[in-house]
Amino acid sequence: MPEDIVYVGIINPEHLKVALLMLNAGRNVLCEKPLAMNLREVQQLVSAARDKNLFLMEGLWTRFFPVSEAIRGLLKEDNMGEIKIVKAEFGTYMLETARLVEKELGGGVLLDIGCYCLQFVCMVFHGEKPESIHATGFLTEKGVDEAVTIVLKYSRKRMAMITVSMAIQLTNQATISGTKGTITVPSCMWCPTSLVVNGNVQEFPLPVPSQPLNFTNSTGLRYEADQVRQCLQRGNAFWLKECPELPLAESELIMSILDEARRQLGVVYTQDTA
Repeated sequence: MPEDIVYVGIINPEHLKVALLMLNAGRNVLCEKPLAMNLREVQQLVSAARDKNLFLMEGLWTRFFPVSEAIRGLLKEDNMGEIKIVKAEFGTYMLETARLVEKELGGGVLLDIGCYCLQFVCMVFHGEKPESIHATGFLTEKGVDEAVTIVLKYSRKRMAMITVSMAIQLTNQATISGTKGTITVPSCMWCPTSLVVNGNVQEFPLPVPSQPLNFTNSTGLRYEADQVRQCLQRGNAFWLKECPELPLAESELIMSILDEARRQLGVVYTQDTA
């Protein structure tokens, strides 16, 4: 059935193998972020989905929160003027979490939470490729990235800066600064429930959970699930093969930036040399 879909939510190094298994079995796939370990693997998945004429999407749930929808509306209406600077940071202590610190488990802060900040930048700049990428940071003793800052330069004197850390708590905010105003996403920027537009606060409360949650604002996963459902139910004989709000080209762009940042930092996985 065209509406059948498999959610892949396992450790990062297994995403490619399991997602390919599902695609080859004729199943649409929603794969948790990061879509794979590097750009080459992401391109493998994209190619397989297109060859099989199946739906594929990266599970970046932030993109589908009402706050994100509101931001896209403000940018489309040109309320902020030309966007000049975008900032995002996400940091929390995770040095005792095995999947973050063990390289063979796909560890490193960039693949785990750096993608949240980069998807925010890509959303604001409409999937535009930066002209330059500059990354700096620190590695753990086991050789994975612990804290990283990336500066992205775009045409027309525009810039984005992201900082991520798995060693300390950061403000976990994001800011969009334009020639006509500023948009701020207060903590938690990866699962936001409020927005500050030129000093005016807007609230977007989540539904009250019926069960205890393992992670912050997890009821917000419903927005991602609903978006996938809509993509798969666009008419009886036709359904979308990728999500308009998070096209596969953006997943490729995000991973290409992550790849370059890791290259500059000296983080190499076995998948990079396969």
